[in-house]
Amino acid sequence: MSVDTAPRRTSRGPVLRAERALAPDLTRGAMLLIIALANVAGVVFAGEPGLDATPAGIDRGINFLLFELVHARGYPVFAVMFGYGLVQLARRQDAAGATPRQVRSVLLRRNLWLVAFGFAHAALLYYGDFLGAYGIVGVVMTVLLLRRGEKLHRIVLVLWALMAVEVLILGAIVASTITGSGGSAPLPAGHVDSLAASGYLPSVADRLGEWPMHTLTVVPFIVIAWLGMWAARRRVLEELARHRTLLRWTAALGLGVAVAGGLPAALVSAGWLHVDKPTASLILMLHGASGMFAGPGYAALFGLLALRVTRPGPVVGALSALGQRSLSGYLFQSVAWLLLLAPFTLALGQRLGSPTVTGVLVAVTVWLATVLIARLLDRRGQAGPAEIVLRRLTYRPRS
Repeated sequence: MSVDTAPRRTSRGPVLRAERALAPDLTRGAMLLIIALANVAGVVFAGEPGLDATPAGIDRGINFLLFELVHARGYPVFAVMFGYGLVQLARRQDAAGATPRQVRSVLLRRNLWLVAFGFAHAALLYYGDFLGAYGIVGVVMTVLLLRRGEKLHRIVLVLWALMAVEVLILGAIVASTITGSGGSAPLPAGHVDSLAASGYLPSVADRLGEWPMHTLTVVPFIVIAWLGMWAARRRVLEELARHRTLLRWTAALGLGVAVAGGLPAALVSAGWLHVDKPTASLILMLHGASGMFAGPGYAALFGLLALRVTRPGPVVGALSALGQRSLSGYLFQSVAWLLLLAPFTLALGQRLGSPTVTGVLVAVTVWLATVLIARLLDRRGQAGPAEIVLRRLTYRPRS
């Protein structure tokens, strides 16, 4: 009787520090500031998007910048990076000798746990959770897209071309409507009950009702994540020099579309453009549609910045350290918003003068705190607490 002595193929554990690419981590770390600014505005004004409908003084300029560079322009970056990271994770498993079935098992387990993380995050801290949507999208991409051929993945480029045409058409409609518009309608903003709740338990009850619908509305960002998957298959953010031209065009076009498409909303939010209510709704629609292009635009921009870094200094090192611990950084922000800004806690946004200015200062301060904490953890060789828990659940001990 023969004995099979060949080693069994098995899945491996999480990524090692030496295997990490700078560009994705740098992007995640820096873009957490954009996420903080966007979320704080919503928390302070208990709305989506969060804005002061009657700004004055410096608030006008802040509103303008928020709608040009922040609102609906941060989460698409993380959607791109999520799709990119999914391919990286699968590639590392493949290189370690894992079977396709084992790779799928690891990815499905990780994404299902992300859904659980998202539910807990929303219930306990913040209604505007994206983790649950990431998990759902990750499951779909693992099952339907990960192992498919090049022809199928090219479809995402066609979809993005069609979205660009949609933005151009919508932009032309908005331009023609603005010409004959009058009035002084603000941009539409939905009220969020959990952000205005008078107590913690009522806020939990509100969030449990808000989370499912919010998650369903952001699941369509699978198209953005799919573009990240397409880029990862070509190692765009790992082989930066080889893709320099692609990165330049993507940064210029992506951010150009986002900035141009966000300009009408930025002007209205600042009180520098006056339109009627139907036009304001069209302007907000254009703002959201164009914001998707900030995802690849920002990712490409930070890729170009990483290309210029020959030896990471303290700033780049700290930002990339936070990027490696982005899940912990994201959750830390939600804890801070609850403690500092909720009506039933410190409510700083309503106590320190301008809510808009206060929100920005709180967002920047909290983000800087996460950068410093991540740097300290990095020096000690420690992962973030949320990353540790997710890794243990994903890469469960094998006998």
